[in-house]
Order: sequence, then C-alpha cells, then structure tokens
Amino acid sequence: MARAIWNGAISFGLVTIPVQLVSAVRSQRPRFHMLHAKDESPVHYQRVCEREEKPVPWDQIVKGYEYEKGEYAVLEKKDFERAALEKTDTIDVLSFVPAAAIDSRYYETPYYLAPGKGADRAYALLRETIRKTGKVGVVQLILRQSQHLAALSVKDDIFVLTLLRLADDIAATDSIKAPSAKGLRDSELALAARLVDGLAGAWKPEQYKDQYAANLSAIIAAKIKGKGAKPRLGAIGPSEPKGQVADLMERLRESLSANTNAREKPRKARAKKTAARAHRRAA
Repeated sequence: MARAIWNGAISFGLVTIPVQLVSAVRSQRPRFHMLHAKDESPVHYQRVCEREEKPVPWDQIVKGYEYEKGEYAVLEKKDFERAALEKTDTIDVLSFVPAAAIDSRYYETPYYLAPGKGADRAYALLRETIRKTGKVGVVQLILRQSQHLAALSVKDDIFVLTLLRLADDIAATDSIKAPSAKGLRDSELALAARLVDGLAGAWKPEQYKDQYAANLSAIIAAKIKGKGAKPRLGAIGPSEPKGQVADLMERLRESLSANTNAREKPRKARAKKTAARAHRRAA
C-alpha cells in the first residue's frame, strides 16, 4: 500500500473508524528541472527584493495581503495561529446526500481511505451501508492545517474521500451569455440525437491516453540513448474540417456518416477474417 499522508478516524455518530489517507491520483507526465543551457547546471530560484534588487533570506520574509495597489496588510506568524482551527484527527460525517445531488464542479482532489488497525468490521459496515443506500457522506476534516469539506463514497470496496470546493468558490454562470434554443428545427435535434446515440458507449477511462506524455517519454528515452526520436503522434479526437460549414444539417450529416463508417470498418474486418477461416476449414 502507498504511504499514508494522514492518520485519523471517521466519526460516525458514536462510532469511530480508524483510517489512513492515501493519495488516489498520480501524474504520468515527465518532471523537468530548470538547467543552464550553457553547461546544464541546475538553476535555482531566488527571492529578490524589488526595491533593493538583492536576495532575501527566509527569516526576513513575511506574508502580506494587497488590499490596494502597492498597499499591504502584513500578517505575522501569530496572526495565522490565531486564525487556525483546533487540529483534530477526525473525519466528521455531517450528513448523507444522494450521489447525484453534488454538482461535478464541486469535486476537487480524491484520496483513498484505508482501514486502520482494528477497523475492519466498522469500516465494512459503513461501506456497505453507503453502497446500498446510494448515498454520499458529506464530511469535514482538518488537512494540512486547513479545514476541508469532502465527499465520502465507495469504489471497489474502498472509501474514496474527495475534497470539495465550497459554494463561494464556484463561479456563477450568469456572466456567460447563453444562446437561445429558439429556432432549432426538430430535424436538427433528431439528427443530433442520432449522432449522440452513435457515439454512445460504456465509460472506459483506460482507453484514453495522454499522447503528449507518451511523445515526451519517447523523446527522453531516445536522448538518453544519444539519438533523435520520432514519437508516434496521434490526435485526441476527430480533426476539424477546414473552412466554415454554413448549413448545420450538412455538418451533422457529415459527422453521422463519418461515425458510421468508423464503426463499420472493424465489423467488416472481423467478418472478413471469419469468412477466411471458414473457407480454410472447408478446403
């Protein structure tokens, strides 16, 4: 199991369930260091005072909130201590809501919750209860000295704790001018629905790859071997046709035809192979 980044307990009524917080995501993109092009020596950042144009050591740096241009309210260490909440090691269940009730915009960073020592029975009990009711627990915890709201759900017999954004963090949609649906023809809607149905399928995240990361990895591997690389380039989705299509119906028909052809090719190829095998058996 991955190293736990937090140890605590789920507080559920009078029940306490020891758990360990484990990261649920990892980046597959290569990480780079800043180097001096002349000799490939690492380049370090310095904290430079704008007025003196000299590096400033950490012990001489304070934090300030800019309330007007060039005007700052300086906060000291004791100010942050006064604002800090009492540190706890509990994940407090505030309520249970339907899984579909939480807008996807609120979800932020996911973590896994592994059962702590002696927690197996209570862990399994709460897990199965949440699974059978189709609910999501809305919980609160202190992580890295900050209070967080989170959603507690179940995936593959493991609790998933996903940090949530607060309502104040979500930008309203009223600043965006939405086009009216007035004037859309039934024939356009029907054709668009056929296109959606043609692209319908199961959610299989493993089939989507980060081609950019793969290209970078290929280039890095080739450079380590001391030669150039020719990464396999691939488009994420269908390429945009050049120029403007004046008729929306024409664009929809073209999209539907292209999608139908793309689905027919694998089917015809399989049928051809089956016919070839049958011919060989008959011979």
